[in-house]
Amino acid sequence: MTENKRGAGILLHISSLASPFGIGDLGPEACAFADFLNRSNQKYWQLLPLNPIEQGQGYSPYSSISSRAGNTLLISPELLVKDDLLDGEDIKQYHLPQAGKTDFAEVERVKAEIFEKAWQNFKQGKGKILEADFTRFCEKEAYWMDDFALYMLLKKQNESQPWFRWSDDYKLRDKAAIKKIVTENKDDVDKTKFLQFLFFKQWHELRKYCNSLNIKLFGDLPFYVSYDSVDVWSHRDIFSLDANGNMIGVAGVPPDAFSEDGQLWGMPVFLWDVLKQHNYDWWIERFKKNLELFDILRLDHFRAFADYWEVGADEETAKKGTWKPGPRGDLFKAVNKALGKVPFIAEDLGEINDAVYELRDEFAFPGMKVLQFAFGKGMPQNPYIPHNYAENFVAYTGTHDNNTIRGWYRQEGNKNQQQIEQYVGRSLTEDDIPVTFGRLAYASVANIAILPIQDVLGLDEIARMNTPASGDNNWQWRLMPNQVTGDAENLLKEWTIMYNRV
Repeated sequence: MTENKRGAGILLHISSLASPFGIGDLGPEACAFADFLNRSNQKYWQLLPLNPIEQGQGYSPYSSISSRAGNTLLISPELLVKDDLLDGEDIKQYHLPQAGKTDFAEVERVKAEIFEKAWQNFKQGKGKILEADFTRFCEKEAYWMDDFALYMLLKKQNESQPWFRWSDDYKLRDKAAIKKIVTENKDDVDKTKFLQFLFFKQWHELRKYCNSLNIKLFGDLPFYVSYDSVDVWSHRDIFSLDANGNMIGVAGVPPDAFSEDGQLWGMPVFLWDVLKQHNYDWWIERFKKNLELFDILRLDHFRAFADYWEVGADEETAKKGTWKPGPRGDLFKAVNKALGKVPFIAEDLGEINDAVYELRDEFAFPGMKVLQFAFGKGMPQNPYIPHNYAENFVAYTGTHDNNTIRGWYRQEGNKNQQQIEQYVGRSLTEDDIPVTFGRLAYASVANIAILPIQDVLGLDEIARMNTPASGDNNWQWRLMPNQVTGDAENLLKEWTIMYNRV
């Protein structure tokens, strides 16, 4: 019997799970959510990037200090108890209020104390069963982790200043200076590596559990990396920087529906001619690392592989930029040669041209369809309206960058209420919108339908995850304990059967 190519899933980041430690983590609630997905016939769990987050980048997982390292704030203290690194009673003192938002500063404070205890216990011989695995991990991951641990040490020594503000011997990676500081601070370096080991150990255990339930983990790979990142600091040659590490070309997008000034992301663009000379090895290693973590990988800002918006470093807005050609098919041919056929999804949203669609279709990458973009002027021809979908797409009510479907309807979609009602053939109230749009996604011919958990639960704009071009109140939303109900489970299960997504 051939596998049904139609399926469904839920978008929910790990940080948005309930947890007694102020932020969702890789512990019991993650497994409980996988059980919920399994009971409701879901085949996919879509997540946001898992890389480290920090205050300087607004805690955005799309602007990380490392494209390879894991976000240690997602480490579960309860699983550290199981590994004999912490005491079960002792960790109760670190419980934080079960609020519907993450207080990142408080989480950082609490987790730092927990991790220090776990590290001291490990050095004193607790969790002995982990020693051999930790050694193997350090050897296998040295190609990125040695630089990452060094970078974290230098950040700490420089009071969290970005690398381009360090003294020249560290900024420009003087070998003697670096060797000296590593020798003098071996404990700090080893602790950073140990926390990475714990993160990836817990992640792989969760992935194994999800896969045992026939749930595929659907990851997300940002296109750019932060200027203040170990990647830029240790690979200056592949980014648009001058000899002193100052940015020349900055990434962004031109003016659009989200912002009349465009968006200036403050990240250096890639030097694709240099990357090509090295057979795109930095990108191939990055893809390879992510495919060790996920079953499917969404390529965020996919259009930049075709062409990207570059703005001079001295510009204050993104208005005065230039479109430059990206690597196009040349990169993906190199990737296929190195890694075989890869399970990529193209984030092909926004102002897109033919070159982007041609690149997507050349490699048969599924694209994305978002129902929030479907209604209004020109609806019958709109590519986001379900009657215009093709099979090789992922259908969404909204993404992490959109309002919840209820919030969208309340704040802007209701101006098209009559059109929406005509489309679905009945009158609607605000309460009907989440279910109605969920049905539209499930009923579509798109092979995959993904609903944010907020839309499954019918939550309003308070539950929005991110507002592009706004620096406030992003990435904080969380589920409350037991907020995912049996009713939601039964509805999803019913839909997967009705719309042939089992």
